[in-house]
Amino acid sequence: MNARPLVLVTTSFPIGSDGSEAAGSFVADLVVELAEHMSVRVVAPGKRTTMETWSERIEVYRYAAPPRPLSTLKPWRPDDLRWIARVLREGAAATRAAATGASHLFALWGLPCGEWARRAAHANGIRYSAWMLGSDVWSLGRVPVLRGMLARVIRHASHAYADGYRLAEDAQRIAGVPVAFLPSTRSIDICDSASPREKPPYRVLFLGRWHPNKGVDLLLDALLQLDDADWCNIERIDIQGGGPLEPLVRQRVASLRDSGRPVELGRFLTKPEAGAAMAHADWIIIPSRIESIPVVFSDAMKSGRPVIATPVGDLPRLVKSGPACGVLADAVSATAIAVALRAAVAGNSTLYWGGVAKQAAEFSLPAVAQRLLREFAHG
Repeated sequence: MNARPLVLVTTSFPIGSDGSEAAGSFVADLVVELAEHMSVRVVAPGKRTTMETWSERIEVYRYAAPPRPLSTLKPWRPDDLRWIARVLREGAAATRAAATGASHLFALWGLPCGEWARRAAHANGIRYSAWMLGSDVWSLGRVPVLRGMLARVIRHASHAYADGYRLAEDAQRIAGVPVAFLPSTRSIDICDSASPREKPPYRVLFLGRWHPNKGVDLLLDALLQLDDADWCNIERIDIQGGGPLEPLVRQRVASLRDSGRPVELGRFLTKPEAGAAMAHADWIIIPSRIESIPVVFSDAMKSGRPVIATPVGDLPRLVKSGPACGVLADAVSATAIAVALRAAVAGNSTLYWGGVAKQAAEFSLPAVAQRLLREFAHG
């Protein structure tokens, strides 16, 4: 084991245990996997600035952050602006503290974590790597000043990654240097997961944030377009999660239930609860407007569940690459989602099981950790 710790710098890490941030769960799982091989220091948001000892090999340097996701902060709101300034200041300070005596810094994600890591690495004479999300490249990367900062983070990194194929290509265009695809995936308990049903009526699960990007509103509009014959093929549809569209989600689910449709409304699920929900579903639906590769996709694959998905990001490549692991909608619209859902629940799910197994093997958390350790050891 390397005696000098690896420092992982992130804005995605569990503060509570309510399941509200899938990416945070993934990062925590990655830390545990890496700690099998070396000591890890994690720089992460918390309720206050402090340091926690998770285990003999894991220390967490917390910087104070607001109770809601950092991605929801808006700089034109005075209270949010104060939080942004505080996070930037305290996150950089926590990174500097954690970097002392470290072997390598690993930023998840590009901004602001990559910039914190770049500065701390330079100050300590060590190297850093950065892993980009869609929000880095496709949102922050559109803002000229931030695009320049992101390009600098990528160019100066010893290794630059993105958690999607198209995302890696777009990040490479921003920085002008190679960016490698690295799949994000988390551990999920599938020990008690029975095979999905082979024929209708099926159970369908949506699991994600109730946010426009995730398309939960499109899904609910699609459900209104299904007729009685379609619903005969559906035992139930579960809508699990939470987020800014909650009032709309609750209203539309209530309307569907008033019409006698078997739609169940849930909440944010913890990771064990999410695994159990998948184990009781036959299809996982991903109706997103914008994605790279959502964590719920790899969860579905490792749970043995085919997906119904919109053609965004890398989902067409993943869903349709032979053999197919699910049904792909023709467009990002409620009507296209309804058509895809109708086809999925009327068919035989065993047609997709081979593709699901193939994709499950691609999203291996131990393989991701081993790759990172090899590459960090060489620079």
